[in-house]
Amino acid sequence: MTRDEILIAAAQIFGQKGFHATSMQDIAQAVNLQKASLYHHVNSKQEILVELLDQALDLLIDRMNQVLALDIPADQKLRQAVSTYLSTLVTQRDLASVLLLEHRSLDPDLHARHIPRRDRYEQLWRDLITQG
Repeated sequence: MTRDEILIAAAQIFGQKGFHATSMQDIAQAVNLQKASLYHHVNSKQEILVELLDQALDLLIDRMNQVLALDIPADQKLRQAVSTYLSTLVTQRDLASVLLLEHRSLDPDLHARHIPRRDRYEQLWRDLITQG
């Protein structure tokens, strides 16, 4: 069992049940581990959540940077950025669900850690709109 497999399973369960309704036991069962064994891989449900949020934003930031690097006019970049964003939401549905719906579930200290990454992604959009 790998940490990535745990995160994938957790994203699926969070997407289905929501963060608060999901237990560590649910996640452990999904990856065929005992609950105690799960804690060998992760410290808490909050840790899982912030890592999923980080993954989602890192993916979106990477894809946005690829669009921004294109040698096309700003209006075409904006169309491509929107298309890429929507495509990512569709192809990464579980991760997108966590990003869009569960960020409010972070404890204050982890929320403060999450905000700069979110702001970095939003700034990429602002920069693109300013270019246009």
